[in-house]
Parts: sequence; structure tokens; C-alpha cells
Amino acid sequence: MKPSSAKAKGRVFQQWVRDKIITKFGLENDDVRSVSMGAQGEDILLSPAARRRCPISVECKSRDRVAVYGYYEQAKTNAKGQEEPVVFVKQNRASPLVVVDAEYFLDLLRKANYE
Repeated sequence: MKPSSAKAKGRVFQQWVRDKIITKFGLENDDVRSVSMGAQGEDILLSPAARRRCPISVECKSRDRVAVYGYYEQAKTNAKGQEEPVVFVKQNRASPLVVVDAEYFLDLLRKANYE
């Protein structure tokens, strides 16, 4: 994949994340901004009002292959009924991470802030 294509792919994903945050939290377009590719810091900038509603720092990665997708597929296969697939991952000398569906995560965060 050409570098320009990879950047375009990443940009589209960042914009998807931005749009989902705006929609899920009822924010204005000015409250959530996708940063240009290659810029340092957070990939999605939140206004102070947006950060109060959605207190997260977003880093977006859109890659051809990430091993965690295989783990998530296994969790989906193992889930029965209404259970949400969740993957806990840990590498040496690093804190454990949790992988869940993006829509599910944003719904959880919205519910936690409004209920």
C-alpha cells in the first residue's frame, strides 16, 4: 500500500471515530475535531465541553493486520446469546488492555455519564 493510501485510510477511520463521538454524545461538530495525519498528540481533539461528556484520549490506528482481531473473533465465537465479546490482552512490562467493539464502548461511556 502506498503511503498516501495508508494516510487516506487512517484519515477516514479518524473521521469515523469523530463522527461517532459527535453522534453518541449529542455534541456539535466544533466540539470534536480530527487532527491532520502525522500531527503529534491525540488523533481526536475534544473541546472542554466534549471532554466533560466523553473523558477519553483517542489514538486511532487503521492497519491491514492486527493480531488482536483474531482474539476478538475467538471471543465472538465463544460468546453465547446477549454476551458482549471482550478481550483482555497484556504484553510483557505493560499494563493490561481491554478490547471491545467501538460502538459498545461509546454506548457504555455515554450511559456511565448520563445515568
